Amino acid sequence: LQMLEQQVVGGEQAKNKDLKEKHKRRKKYADERRMQLVAALQSSNEDSSDWVLLNVYDSIQEEVRAKSKLLEKMQRKLRAAETEIKDLQSEFELEKIDYLGTIRRLERDLMLFQQLLDRVQTLIRRDCNYSNLDKIKRECVWDEEAACWKIPEPVIQKTSLP
Repeated sequence: LQMLEQQVVGGEQAKNKDLKEKHKRRKKYADERRMQLVAALQSSNEDSSDWVLLNVYDSIQEEVRAKSKLLEKMQRKLRAAETEIKDLQSEFELEKIDYLGTIRRLERDLMLFQQLLDRVQTLIRRDCNYSNLDKIKRECVWDEEAACWKIPEPVIQKTSLP
């Protein structure tokens, strides 16, 4: 009865020690692999979990298909990133051109105002505080709240002769 039981439970190869060792090794390898996958899934993000899950395959064709899909997915991401980089570079270039144009325009305006001041300064009376532009520049104060310059009021100093 015991012999029959051992043969039924294990089949013909019930007493084959090599087969038992092989089963134990396979089971141990499968358990280790499962533990690795569980650990990797817990410590990985969405993108890297694809890589971990694709490491278990039934056939080479399945592995090739899975890796090809992953490669295509990564290539799409790469193309999208390259497109975004090109868009940002072109946007940056347009902003740069705009800033340079603004700087050139402001420099021209500054030159115009400087030339006007140089011409008008000779027409200002000597007894007015605006006759000395350097002194007026030193007395001017920038008002942050109003976002403008506070300029001293023009004063004419009348001198009377004794």
